[in-house]
Amino acid sequence: MPNKIIEKIVGAPAQGLEKTLETTSELAKKLTDNKPVKKAGAYWATLGPGLTTGAADDDPSGIATYSQTGASTGFSLLWLSAFSFPLMAVAQEMCARIGLVTGRGLAGNIKRHYPAWVLYLCTGLLFVANTFNIGADLGAMAKAVELLSPNLNFYWLVIGFTFLSLFLQIFTSYAQYAKYLKWLALVLIAYVLSAFFVDLPGKSLLFHTFIPHISFNREEIFLICGILGTTISPYLFFWQTSQEVEEEILAGKTSQKLRESETSDKEIRKMRIDVWSGMFFSNLAMFFIIVTCASALYQNGITDIKTASDAALALKPIAGNFAFLLFSLGIIGVGLLAVPVLAGSTAYAMSEAFGWKQGLYKKLKQAYPFYGVIIISMALGMLLNFLGIDPIKGLIYAAVLNGLVAPVILILIVQISDNKKIMGKRKNGKASQALGWIITTLMILVGVATIATLLVPAS
Repeated sequence: MPNKIIEKIVGAPAQGLEKTLETTSELAKKLTDNKPVKKAGAYWATLGPGLTTGAADDDPSGIATYSQTGASTGFSLLWLSAFSFPLMAVAQEMCARIGLVTGRGLAGNIKRHYPAWVLYLCTGLLFVANTFNIGADLGAMAKAVELLSPNLNFYWLVIGFTFLSLFLQIFTSYAQYAKYLKWLALVLIAYVLSAFFVDLPGKSLLFHTFIPHISFNREEIFLICGILGTTISPYLFFWQTSQEVEEEILAGKTSQKLRESETSDKEIRKMRIDVWSGMFFSNLAMFFIIVTCASALYQNGITDIKTASDAALALKPIAGNFAFLLFSLGIIGVGLLAVPVLAGSTAYAMSEAFGWKQGLYKKLKQAYPFYGVIIISMALGMLLNFLGIDPIKGLIYAAVLNGLVAPVILILIVQISDNKKIMGKRKNGKASQALGWIITTLMILVGVATIATLLVPAS
């Protein structure tokens, strides 16, 4: 009898655990059988390269640009978040469609259909611009950690972030890496939440969201150029196209012949949901960053914001510790997403340009030159932080280079995506084609305006 009592006492925790697991399993089944939950799960499964590309667009340098916009001009340029959304989405949708239909990255398509010098010029400028951007983003991430923990050394943090990023790109499988990027994209929610810790003037916010306003002074022109330059950016074109190819390989289309097979309506529909969702998410974050800085900083006379870390620090006494924490963590999280995208887009472009084996799905020993470009680009970006180069100047140089190369690449994207011999029935529709040339013309004007604002001395 005592043995049975002891047996029951000893076995009670295990029995309790079993019942808990059974209850949890039943609850999970009920939840997953729920239609709204199923729909949400199906929608999340649809998202992929478009979501990560959109989130990567809001890198620390982009956050700095949006923060500066809100702090120095208030709500007056808020309309750009809505204005740039369809332009960005159409450009990225063209890139994604090119990757899906041809089974090649953007550089591979340029190589097949244009003179070699066009490809080498584009990839060379992309390498330089991305390297400056990587350096600035690594520095911004390190500064954000310093804000949270001042005792940590800036240079060791830069080195740490560089090696962490390299490890994730080189030593994790593409399937794992893609999941990591997808979940990391949710970091942008921090910027949506941070806006609710400041006082929001509803009427002014609503007015400036939908009614464009431009003063045509030097500062506003520069900010508009910066916003459009960081939103419709060359590295996103190359990354989006190559990631569609990676997804096809992951789905079993491991040969070029299989990837060139007919692209189904379902694949196109899935891609469009992914791309437009990702670009919406990106511009939503831009909207709330501008709103937060306009409400908390501009209205309190704090207008001199140069970096994302400046914005986070300035928010602390006004919006509180939690807003400061969200803003700082956002810089770190989005940096971890954006830096690999910058390095990866360079590696895809250069590998296709020179005919090297490439792809994050390949192991290190299978694609030495591809991973070599990633390592070199990351190392040079890291070194920029040790050479005393002002990160703001680095971003300006990157903006100028992007301003030069973006219109050229957009011309090629619009031409390729509208070529029936290349795209078949998946070529551009009339609306896409018209918007494509509008975007290209706009980016040419942005490139000219960016360079002009830098050459003309401030009054």
